[in-house]
Amino acid sequence: MKTETLVAQKVKILHDDLTKKEKFLIEEQKKSDSSFFVEKNFQKEVFSDLEDCHKLWQEFSPQKTIFDTWEFRLAFYNAYQDQPHFVLLKNGNRKLGLLPLWYEKSKKKYFWFGSWWQEETEFFVKDSSLIPALLAAAPSPMHLNAITKESVLPFKDKFNFERDDSKYVLNLENLKTHEDYLMTLKKNRRHDLRKDRRRIEKQNPEILINNFSDFNNLVDICKKRFAKKGESTDWDKQRIMAFEEVLRLGNKSYETRMVTVKIGDRIAGVDLNGLYNKTYFTLKCGYDVDNFPGIGNFMNLFEIDDAIKLGMKKIDFLQNNYGWKSQYFQSIPLFKYNKS
Repeated sequence: MKTETLVAQKVKILHDDLTKKEKFLIEEQKKSDSSFFVEKNFQKEVFSDLEDCHKLWQEFSPQKTIFDTWEFRLAFYNAYQDQPHFVLLKNGNRKLGLLPLWYEKSKKKYFWFGSWWQEETEFFVKDSSLIPALLAAAPSPMHLNAITKESVLPFKDKFNFERDDSKYVLNLENLKTHEDYLMTLKKNRRHDLRKDRRRIEKQNPEILINNFSDFNNLVDICKKRFAKKGESTDWDKQRIMAFEEVLRLGNKSYETRMVTVKIGDRIAGVDLNGLYNKTYFTLKCGYDVDNFPGIGNFMNLFEIDDAIKLGMKKIDFLQNNYGWKSQYFQSIPLFKYNKS
């Protein structure tokens, strides 16, 4: 509750902090060509020094989700080492907006700082009316993904925002156990989930919490599963390092929580989750579905109970439907923007 109150206060302070002149400039900008108007009335400054970027991030980030934390983004920077490119929008000495990017040489394009893996990103501005000015000041070519609906709706007719993959969430506030959740589903789906849960329970699973050395097992299970399907996996050396850094930097702003299910002497499944601002983020998973069918559904039901016991208000199952999330959880639209 304290974090949520501080976030709300921060947004209000940022809005109230605009001068009459800046509000006038914003209104005038709406009537004119953004690029020309920004060049004439606003200034931009680009920062690439990591410490400077850190300070700007802490000043502008709304700190609502795990993706808004500096440490989570830093984990990806430490792994990929792409050049930071933070665009600061100013009026004189006053800081009005920030576009935190990095430049990927291999793709010759700008992306969010921390890669496309980041989600539910807002534009960092002191007033939402500054978003067109911020985008006009942005470099190109640029691709911004997973932008919040609230950031784009006021400007959907001015900019070509496209629909991105949705994300999926489960509100926990009216749930006491996973059984309460199951009762919200259709009968057949409820039956299938209970059946999978019983199938795993009959095998006397051992559940381990925060045995972080099991991260290696998570990666191995994923690699073997994708190889068997003849598909490539996203677990390259840099991605592995990124999540090793996510673990290392945990407990500074967000918490990490690992759930391992062991059956006999074998690992049936491993989940890496993040906890931040009363939300339980399901970050990465590895399930041995060939030897333990139903393990994915078992883990989901276990983690609903786990999140409730921890006092979480929501589970964030992240982007991409993967052919099943939309059947069980609320869909949250996200958007993307390209500047050529």
